[in-house]
Amino acid sequence: MLKTGTTAPDFELAGPGGQHYTLSNLVSDGPLILYFYPADFTPGCTKEACAIRDIHDDIQATGLKVVGVSPQDGGSHERFAERYELPFLLLSDPDKLVTKAYGLDGPLGIGSRRGTFLIDENQVIQDAVLADIRIDKHVAFIEKAMALQT
Repeated sequence: MLKTGTTAPDFELAGPGGQHYTLSNLVSDGPLILYFYPADFTPGCTKEACAIRDIHDDIQATGLKVVGVSPQDGGSHERFAERYELPFLLLSDPDKLVTKAYGLDGPLGIGSRRGTFLIDENQVIQDAVLADIRIDKHVAFIEKAMALQT
């Protein structure tokens, strides 16, 4: 997993409707919470996404944005976001190139690990957490990031 103080690798990934997003564009108007998760519709990932959804208004009020990244395709992300009313962007990394660049490839290359980063406008990682099954650590991380913005 990438360490605090390092420059986050730029990327270009597809989002809803096939629109492409880059890290440099996502951070151009403020800091970003970038979280990686294994898969749409799994119990842990659903719990994590819904927990972030439930505090999303507070996240935005501090000037932060949230973006999720996983290997599923755009159609899966659109169904996942619609079903759980997720108000934030989900990006597709089907070849796990970005997941690997951020050091979150699963053991033996299988799956993806759960990691969350706070990235500033200069693409520098300000903080990060890795907790594969402790979803509450990711929500606590986001709450800490919000507190730092106020």
